[in-house]
Amino acid sequence: MALPTEGTATEGGIETRGGRPPAFGETLIKASGIGVDASWGHIYGPVDLTVRSGGVTVLVGAGGRGRQALLLTLAGRMKRTTGRLEAFGRVDDAHHLFDRATIAKIDEVDGIEQTIRVHDIVTEQVRWAAKWYQWVPQSTQEDLERICRPVFGDYSLPTMDAMVEELPEFTAAMFRIAVANIRKPPLLVVGGVDTLSSIESSHRLLERLIALGREQTVITADVNGVAACDGITDVIDVPNLTDHEFAVLEREAFGR
Repeated sequence: MALPTEGTATEGGIETRGGRPPAFGETLIKASGIGVDASWGHIYGPVDLTVRSGGVTVLVGAGGRGRQALLLTLAGRMKRTTGRLEAFGRVDDAHHLFDRATIAKIDEVDGIEQTIRVHDIVTEQVRWAAKWYQWVPQSTQEDLERICRPVFGDYSLPTMDAMVEELPEFTAAMFRIAVANIRKPPLLVVGGVDTLSSIESSHRLLERLIALGREQTVITADVNGVAACDGITDVIDVPNLTDHEFAVLEREAFGR
């Protein structure tokens, strides 16, 4: 077992500065000039931003591969190729960040096969979360309640025998977040709330993320931004997520 680095202590398996977890509003992630380039070209960047602990941070920027790659970087699922990223007290340590974050609603990471039952997904997630030596039976309604209720709140849960492809859009989005968040790590990164076709559904999803932000730090994105309210820690405009010419066209299309 690795020892904590100097000046840190462990609490619940999470290294903390000064022997305590970050207080609400303290800097959790600081990105300075980060960007990602692939062999075939530029994806996003440079980006400067600060994510404070607790609540929901909303990144405002064009949807697409650049924004998606930035969210993956902030969750420790993609390594930056330029700039500097400090997260959870360490600099450019993607593995450290990976262990303290989960990501939901990004198909390349948590996409669910459509022709499968809710019951099968819950069983799989319970087994993945169990110790390697622990035998886990088929999931039950109690498992569904335990995993999904913190995310769904007062909204109805899907039935165990429902096919994922038949779930309403909002229910499907909430279910993906619930199964991704089974460990409840300090950081939850959620693909844009603007990916839902209904504005009402997007608002309801944001409300549930605000509820989760009482116990975790949540990062999400929206092309138009959101109104400041209790539970929204910061709304951050993020440039350089698309090629300049496409960004100009998008601003014109949305009248921004």
